[in-house]
Amino acid sequence: MTDISGITKILSDYIAASQAAHLPTEVQAHAKHHILDTFAAMISGSTLKAGPLILAYVHSEKGGPEAQVAGSSVLTSASLAALANGTYAHADETDDSHAASGTHPGCAVVPTALAMAERMGSNGAAFLRAVVAGYDVGCRVGRALQPESVSDKGHSNRSLGNVFGATAAAASLAQLDAARIGCALSYTAQQAAGIGSYIRARDHVEKAFSLGGMPARNAVTAVHLAQAGAAETADPFYGERNFLQAFSPDPKPEELVRGLGSEFEITQTSIKRFCVGSPIQAPLEALFAITAEHPLASADVERVIVHLPVHRAATVNNRDMADVSLQHIIALALLRGEVTFTAVHDDSLMADPRILALKTRIDLVPDPQLFDPNLPRQVLLEVVTRDGQRFSRRLKTYRGTPENPATTTDIEEKTRDLVAPVIGSAQGEELIGAVRSLETVEDMRQFRSLLAPH
Repeated sequence: MTDISGITKILSDYIAASQAAHLPTEVQAHAKHHILDTFAAMISGSTLKAGPLILAYVHSEKGGPEAQVAGSSVLTSASLAALANGTYAHADETDDSHAASGTHPGCAVVPTALAMAERMGSNGAAFLRAVVAGYDVGCRVGRALQPESVSDKGHSNRSLGNVFGATAAAASLAQLDAARIGCALSYTAQQAAGIGSYIRARDHVEKAFSLGGMPARNAVTAVHLAQAGAAETADPFYGERNFLQAFSPDPKPEELVRGLGSEFEITQTSIKRFCVGSPIQAPLEALFAITAEHPLASADVERVIVHLPVHRAATVNNRDMADVSLQHIIALALLRGEVTFTAVHDDSLMADPRILALKTRIDLVPDPQLFDPNLPRQVLLEVVTRDGQRFSRRLKTYRGTPENPATTTDIEEKTRDLVAPVIGSAQGEELIGAVRSLETVEDMRQFRSLLAPH
């Protein structure tokens, strides 16, 4: 096997040592939050457009019974389970996000870790440590690529960062040594893919596959190859034609290891309050803050002006997908006074004349003055009423971000809303309880009965 050097060796050593690592209490608490949030996204996502499509594909492949597909009792190979659950986890705009790396780590890392934990018979503590390692590696790869530079070339930083995070989690649970992890990282680099064309798709299936399912499946494949003895691989992060240079015009390789082992990326990852795209979180919070102080009916509103940083505005400007269309979601919030999972996924509302009329009164302003790399989620929202009143709210961040973290209660309430229609309220409470005491779970296969409806 070719020697690995420098940065790749540091990463490989870190992943290899992750199962013996002591995690601070705060980091463990964050990890449980993100695991529960992703489990909820997987379960609810299994009922959306991606659900039956992916399940039919899994059935056609007839994989061996190693891991479970969420929202069902189907057992299949670890790679197929990772593909299915990763796709489900981003089948909606429910999952977490990491602003500095431009990634959605949970939808790839958690499903991959779960599939590998089931395959290996790992306990809850091992699973938790692997998830933390996955976030640490995947988010650092995303940062090293420089998200905006990658996007300008048409690639998806979300896919590219996620596949390395998923591999780190799988390699941790497979208990590979550092040399084999270097091999797995190299085979991961060869499978790294994702282009931004998925934003043109009208449904959420291709995006879910690109951000969650594909990285999760490819990560399991890379680790399986390393377990099988694949060798003679090149260092993916250093030397001629390396991964970083292939995908980014301005890579920052030092970001791959900066703070590794002392600064945990899972604590810097946001959890959404609303099941809509990240750039819409702050506008909704600002709008509801205004309407809480000044009760307004939709008929009272003449105009809503939303200022967002330029790159975030472009992501959500009048999109065909309801959950990433700012104008649609703000109109829905004005009309109903709330934004529920059910309403967001009611396709008929995209053609509702009342919402269409409201959308014409909502202006999205890409505002370069709101760009601040240290405060990337800012919003300035103004409501102008028909009788000439003006109410405004500026937020530097929103609830669920590292600066304003969601509480355990927030995340458990969100989980109940997402999973109860699929697995029932009582089982939902069992799932919440199992994640609360995750470090005491003897075998992650015990979650099979909690992730499937009965």
